Amino acid sequence: MKRMRAACCFLCLCLFAPAAATSAADVAETQSSVSVRSGAVSHNVHLETALMAEDMRDHQPVNPAVVFPVSAGKVFCYTVFSSVQEKISIYHAWYYRDKLITKRKLALEPPQWKTYSSIQLREDDRGPWRVEILDQNNTVLKTLRFSITE
Repeated sequence: MKRMRAACCFLCLCLFAPAAATSAADVAETQSSVSVRSGAVSHNVHLETALMAEDMRDHQPVNPAVVFPVSAGKVFCYTVFSSVQEKISIYHAWYYRDKLITKRKLALEPPQWKTYSSIQLREDDRGPWRVEILDQNNTVLKTLRFSITE
């Protein structure tokens, strides 16, 4: 009976505990494995981290968030992959109000690879955005949604 009560308490804590994304790790957690086909060969690639950031310094994201002021000038999509078997490509497809604005091809190399793409912000770019992280077969691995404000 005590075990059952403890399990119920643990479950309640997991379901009802407040979740606050205050650090890059909190904003970034993705943890998904995908199978990427390269020709006739299938490879398992693990998407460890995917996040949006205001800047990049020393190949690390700065000020990860989901809302960015247009005055930031740029927005970055940062991804980290592991279990990369051979050189392959992934894509960052940038959408503004559900319209494809740009699609960037990015190379991944073994065994782990960090990569990012960015867009330059203009005054007319306020509103909802998303970046779809795609494999070589255009399968969506992760979608990151964010907004540009005043």
